[in-house]
Parts: sequence; C-alpha cells; structure tokens
Amino acid sequence: MDNRMIYLTRFDGTEVVVNSDLIVTVEKTPDTVVTLTTGDRIMVKEPINEVVERAAAFRHRVLQGPGVRADAHDIAAGLAAGSGPLRDPGT
Repeated sequence: MDNRMIYLTRFDGTEVVVNSDLIVTVEKTPDTVVTLTTGDRIMVKEPINEVVERAAAFRHRVLQGPGVRADAHDIAAGLAAGSGPLRDPGT
C-alpha cells in the first residue's frame, strides 16, 4: 500500500485507489459500499473491517509525519490481506 492512499478491489477485479480522507461511510449492504464526500459510491470486495483497517493504517502513517516509510509490519499486513507487497515510494 502506498503511504498516501488505500488500495481496494472492485467486484470486476480491477484495483481502485481511494483517498481515505474522502471516505464518509463504509456499509455492508450485503456487499461493502464505500461512500465518498463527492457522493460517489464504490462497491468493493474487501469486508468492512479490512477497509477500516487500511484507512486507519493510512491515518496512522500520516500522523507520524513526513519521511515515514513502510515498515515490516506494513508489508506483512499487505501480504496477509492479499493485496500484495506494499509499495514503498522510497525504493
């Protein structure tokens, strides 16, 4: 995962990158629907708890300040979530 956005997967398998600052709600209807401040709604494969975890991790990295790189915990979380290795803009 990039240190700026969160990566989610649409139902057709395409990856979508979302600015988590724009997320208003995440609902289970029964699919996961992410509603943005723009009014756009995105249906994604990830369960609600995973979207929340990714958004919280993004916020945590932002609050740590500039120069923070993905650490081993971030990389392991990305691999465990099935999103592949996290992208580190410093490499």
